Amino acid sequence: MTSVVLGVTGGIAAYKAIELLRLLRESGLDVTVVPTQSALRFVGEPTWSALTGKPVATDVWSSTHEVPHVALGQHADLVLVAPATADFLARAAHGIASDLLTNVLLTARCPVVVAPAMHTEMWEHPATQANVATLRSRGVVVLEPSVGRLTGPDSGPGRLPDPERIAESAFDVLRGRGSRGTDLAGVRVVVSAGGTREPWDDVRFLANRSSGKQGFAVARAAVVRGAQVTVVVGSVEAPIPAGCEVVHAESAEDMRQAMHAVVADQSPDVVVMAAAVADFRPEREATGKITKESLGDKPDAVPELPLARTTDILAELVAKRGSHAHPIIVGFAAETPRPGEDLGDRARAKLRRKGCDFLVANAVTHGTVFGQDTTSVLIIDRDGAEQELPGVDKMAAAHALWDTLTPVIHADR
Repeated sequence: MTSVVLGVTGGIAAYKAIELLRLLRESGLDVTVVPTQSALRFVGEPTWSALTGKPVATDVWSSTHEVPHVALGQHADLVLVAPATADFLARAAHGIASDLLTNVLLTARCPVVVAPAMHTEMWEHPATQANVATLRSRGVVVLEPSVGRLTGPDSGPGRLPDPERIAESAFDVLRGRGSRGTDLAGVRVVVSAGGTREPWDDVRFLANRSSGKQGFAVARAAVVRGAQVTVVVGSVEAPIPAGCEVVHAESAEDMRQAMHAVVADQSPDVVVMAAAVADFRPEREATGKITKESLGDKPDAVPELPLARTTDILAELVAKRGSHAHPIIVGFAAETPRPGEDLGDRARAKLRRKGCDFLVANAVTHGTVFGQDTTSVLIIDRDGAEQELPGVDKMAAAHALWDTLTPVIHADR
């Protein structure tokens, strides 16, 4: 049975680890909870013991014949710390083994995932950011905290991600990393995901069927492989994955401005344009709601809807990069080939037209793959190499993309 050590540190979000523990246990994992003494002031030992069905490991002096500070780390398949306080991050980064949990970290040779939670000022402090960078450089997957309500009236970055999303990240690490490890550690990635909504009036808009699942899978795969990921999110159905910095964008123009701003600010190593950005928008946005009564007395009268082209964000990003090799730019193409038409031909033509480094194409005739967990994709690079992935889940497609990109990323750095 897969063995997980769940470390819980002394933050107000410690109560959320109860739900996280339930999700891990319901997935068939053998979980040992290692709370710090501060964590036990928020959630008591009986709770952890009842939910795991085993004694709780709280200090290096209990069951000393089993040498818990060594054995727990040696036998774990994953160490997951949630929530992780600023104090814990500092001790972990500097190898200070002052309690059982930090001892476990020093003996663990398995993947380590950390979900920080603290006040915004503490998260943004240079000392905390330096400690996070140190841990990431060593292969620890440090999830970006969510933005939202904190202790008291304040809001901002520092909120513990939802337990479902933390568990999702843990499952991704256990399932998907294999021999990859954190091969994207230190790499900055920007991913766009979802569709856009183009306003027609105050009530209506033009949109497409994109759910955001493939873009989010690309982001999730990058996170568990150690990258620092920002996701620019349009209209989506899928939940936003844990561990990403999030920027919201509703319309194509919103997406355009957000992508240019994030790329300029972060100077990422890779930009993945997985969003389904609208090609057309209403030429004019009406004020208020267009009603039947406003069209006059003719019962069959309908409003006109003249359209205008939206800006090609991918082509703009490529043009702005110019002759430089940085960042690597990946485009996505949802195509509807006609009978007898080859997806590869269309994809190669689009790659040449856009000028990006890689293109991921899939056929979406009759709305296939939208909102589904599986897909069929063709990955093409600018030198003509192709990789076809028929009937795979979207996380497998995402990892295949990063498997292709990773050697290029490190060659360019």
